[in-house]
Amino acid sequence: MTNQVRGALNNADLLISKNLINGRWIGGNRAPIAVDDPFTLESFAEVPNLGENEANEAVAAAEVAFPAWAARPARERGAILRRWFELLVANRDDIARLITRENGKTYKEAQGEFDYGAGFIEFYADEATRALGEMIPAPVPGRRLYAEREPLGVAAAITPWNFPLAMLTRKVGPALAAGCTMVAKPASATPLTALAFARLGEEAGVPRGVFNIVTGSARLIGGVLTASPVVRKLSFTGSTEIGVQLYRECAGTMKKLGLELGGNAPLLVFDDADLETAVEAALVAKFRNGGQSCIAANRIYVQDGIREAFLSAFGERVGAMRAGDGFDPANDIGPLIDDAGKAKVAEHRDDALARGARLVVEGGEAQGRLFAPTLLADVPADAQIAHEETFGPLAGVIGFATLEEGLQLANATDFGLAAYLCSEDPKTIARVSRGLESGMVGINTGLISTPAAPFGGVKMSGLGKEGSHHGLEEYLNIKYLCQARL
Repeated sequence: MTNQVRGALNNADLLISKNLINGRWIGGNRAPIAVDDPFTLESFAEVPNLGENEANEAVAAAEVAFPAWAARPARERGAILRRWFELLVANRDDIARLITRENGKTYKEAQGEFDYGAGFIEFYADEATRALGEMIPAPVPGRRLYAEREPLGVAAAITPWNFPLAMLTRKVGPALAAGCTMVAKPASATPLTALAFARLGEEAGVPRGVFNIVTGSARLIGGVLTASPVVRKLSFTGSTEIGVQLYRECAGTMKKLGLELGGNAPLLVFDDADLETAVEAALVAKFRNGGQSCIAANRIYVQDGIREAFLSAFGERVGAMRAGDGFDPANDIGPLIDDAGKAKVAEHRDDALARGARLVVEGGEAQGRLFAPTLLADVPADAQIAHEETFGPLAGVIGFATLEEGLQLANATDFGLAAYLCSEDPKTIARVSRGLESGMVGINTGLISTPAAPFGGVKMSGLGKEGSHHGLEEYLNIKYLCQARL
């Protein structure tokens, strides 16, 4: 970092304290929401605390803007997204600084999130022209049958705090590319990145009302979005508990839903795995964003023959990691998002130790919201860490003897978002990757996300896909047309 002032922006206009509704930047009448720095624990910004009235205004604006945006040629919509992407790239360092400041992740990781998140805008700038229809062979002479894809209407996005740019762009990109308009509600803990993103969209030429952003009460704003018959699609990334609640609330208006919910990802390391590859995969899958990721490897299963070698090599790498200020390049992970998150990690560690787990790398609690990377071995199957999403830098290794046992342990969960396996045997890879009850599988890698690939889970991990051409389909309806008397 070259900034003399910690986290200072080159473009001060990107630190925004208002919301964008119908092309106007507005404040609110209620006490604002303070945005805290998770490392210093100091409030450094405020955003409006809006509610039902403003959320209804945003929905109405998106409704008015929809016909013209949907009718706009796909190539023109894509060109605006392309300009948005270029403006994002021009402000890469500032956006990354905002991410680190409000989220706490290291600046290096924030830059990685930026590249990933901006990639969705770039990808869908091109994908906008690929919402293709199809001709269907007619069963009788004199008829033409065809199916068209058309934008479904106003969409809503509710995004989480752990990836404040990427979780928004992978909803906004396909929605606007498809011809939908959108109302977005970012997490109150990390709203600043989303507001800066909206400002750059305005500069890129996104018409008024096409993209609106509202901060404030999740209950009040979410209630408007779920109840409104105007909103035809709701995309939510967050906990399964809230996702189930939103599912119920949307039933009355029969919305199309995209729910990317909780995970409890297993990582299976087999005896024939390349040790170095397995360690690298585990480090990325477990400790990315300090473990605060829905696809983090929450349960690490290592086969008996390689377990001690893996623990030795993995423990050495984990022990060398440093937790601290995300703006210090010497640190590998930053603070957890809040005190409750830190307390949960400590609870999972203490529970596993009480049940007989062995402490390999002590790490543990540090100042403020820091929790140093910690590694446990011999974690029993009944420990909390084996059943609940930890969402922090605590890794627990569980042993298994056979492929069948490992697969059974991996699938023994209500969740199925991501899973990982490390093996050099093509037969093992084929059998296990197909046997895992998961929407995504990383094979000899812990880094699987890319805008070009479909992201989403099965079971209690949600519905629908984001990313790739499948993500565009989530914002399109198929209309069948049958023309006779030809």
